[in-house]
Amino acid sequence: MKKYAVCGVSNRAITMFIQPMLKNFNQQARLVALLDKDPKRFAVCKQDYPSTQGVPEYKEDEFERMVDETRPDVIIVAGRDDTHITYIEKALNRDLDVISEKPMTTNAADSRRVMEAEKKSKGKVTVTFNYRYSPYHTKIKETILSGKLGRITSVDLNWYIDTYHGSSYFQRWNRNRDHSGGLSIHKSSHHFDLINWWLDQKPVEVFAYGDLNYYGNESEYNPDQVDGRHCHTCEVKRDCSYYSRWNSRSNSITVEDDHITSDEKRKETYTGYRPDQCIFDSEIAIEDTYTATVKYDRGSLLSYSINFSLPYEGYRLAINGTKGRLETTEFHAPSRVPFPVPEQTIDYFPLFGSKEVIHVVKNQGGHGGGDPLIQEDLFLGEDPLRPYKILSGSEDGAYAVMTGEAVWRSVKEHRPVTIEELMKKEPMHQ
Repeated sequence: MKKYAVCGVSNRAITMFIQPMLKNFNQQARLVALLDKDPKRFAVCKQDYPSTQGVPEYKEDEFERMVDETRPDVIIVAGRDDTHITYIEKALNRDLDVISEKPMTTNAADSRRVMEAEKKSKGKVTVTFNYRYSPYHTKIKETILSGKLGRITSVDLNWYIDTYHGSSYFQRWNRNRDHSGGLSIHKSSHHFDLINWWLDQKPVEVFAYGDLNYYGNESEYNPDQVDGRHCHTCEVKRDCSYYSRWNSRSNSITVEDDHITSDEKRKETYTGYRPDQCIFDSEIAIEDTYTATVKYDRGSLLSYSINFSLPYEGYRLAINGTKGRLETTEFHAPSRVPFPVPEQTIDYFPLFGSKEVIHVVKNQGGHGGGDPLIQEDLFLGEDPLRPYKILSGSEDGAYAVMTGEAVWRSVKEHRPVTIEELMKKEPMHQ
């Protein structure tokens, strides 16, 4: 039995960590403390899960008192991205283990601080890159390890975010780079970590282009160039293509998503926070479209793109090696895809031979079935029979963040950016 304290009582904290502790791992894990700046978050958690009624609550600046009074073994960090560094460092300074939601931090300099603090601590950092645990993604890892592809020469990964999920980032705090690191960190770190893990290589240099094409004040879809609007009370929302696409007039139709609880929930407000801010505000200065090339330390090359406003959601992947090629296409959230969705398979093409179709046993749960599997490793310990490393540490978290920062820096500075230079730079806020 280990004792856990949660810093940042977000929806993700509740569904990813608190709920499993209460329902599936109550013989191994006990929730002993909740910390957040907003008392309403405690109320939501305790209303949804009455068994947490007696769990002590602490303000955002009461970390030391929380640790002294509740004596946790592990700190779970799951608040807004820019708060991660504070609680990770504080936990490591107290020799406590840390489980951090991705991204581990919002910039390379803070990632370096985490690794330095971990070296001096008895505690260790785990970053919850749950996409690694999707059965399709573990099958890809196993295929690479089998040698069927030979030495990996290049990877093509094109990621598509639909208008429902994509616009949500620009309604929430994610649209502020100081809070999220920008979407090349908040979202793309997921994808860069997958590539790093599949290849078992480290990124060394990035060159990228990016822009704000769909959102912000200058968007061609903006029905009225007025700042400060909110979807719930907006007078021109029916003239907004994004709102009209996903909202019925009576609110009787809701949209399902791994990341967003529901349309009705999005209208509820926490203290000082509205999750329905206008996607056309002039304050939006992050990018919604990227293309990037990444060079790795053992010669592999990645061609990557992501777009946050497309008709459907998913990705297309190809991995090329000296012995063959692997391809797969995923359509995420089939209920939101405006055409019949084929079953996902993995296609293997040997360099000299016939195509092989690999079918994968699916798993239930969020992030392609990855969430329940990573929860087992977090609360029960890593599966000793698994023949490869999958749970991520601070170095994995850092390289994913650094790749994401290299992307947006390259966009802003119009030059290649090396990972080595980011290990030495202080964060740049824009």
